[in-house]
Amino acid sequence: MAPPNQLCLVLVIFLSVFSLSSLSTSAIIPKANVSLSIPSSQLVENLCNGKAIQNRRFCLKALSTPEVIAAMDTTQLGTLIMKLGAANAKATLNVYNEKIKKPGSPQSLKALNCCVEAYKYTILSFEMVSLELVEDPQTANYDVAVIGPKIANCEKELFNAKVQSPRLLAGNRFIKYYVSMGNEITSTLELENPNEY
Repeated sequence: MAPPNQLCLVLVIFLSVFSLSSLSTSAIIPKANVSLSIPSSQLVENLCNGKAIQNRRFCLKALSTPEVIAAMDTTQLGTLIMKLGAANAKATLNVYNEKIKKPGSPQSLKALNCCVEAYKYTILSFEMVSLELVEDPQTANYDVAVIGPKIANCEKELFNAKVQSPRLLAGNRFIKYYVSMGNEITSTLELENPNEY
């Protein structure tokens, strides 16, 4: 595991690179040990305390933007989470594409290409789930859940090819956190409307 200083540096770099863009195109990478500047809404609190959430601190920080805090209902919050997940996946995909351009072994190139495909799938899934939230939260829940194995396979390929990159590892970890938020919000929507689906 990387020393804490390296992890902090990676987080600062991610935050610096992507904080200049708007919500729909930027990755939300929270820094560790930073207090929230905006109080979270009850919707966000309830979501981040859910059973599916893998990292509560990440959840609260990622969902501390004014647009998210202003969400009026679970569906609106879910749509914003999917947008954040897609933006984060796009940012991580860019890192993979940069890494592919650098010379490496055939095994590392194969692993990186596997991850590129996983992230393309992830982006499409997050975007599709945004549309499904209103009509069919059960299908949305499934579509979010299948992202996890794609990212796990990417991680396995990176490990087997001995690709070591703190930026890639952080991106994969953050996507898993967004998947857990997606699972929690779609499960919540199913419970809120049990007879409609």
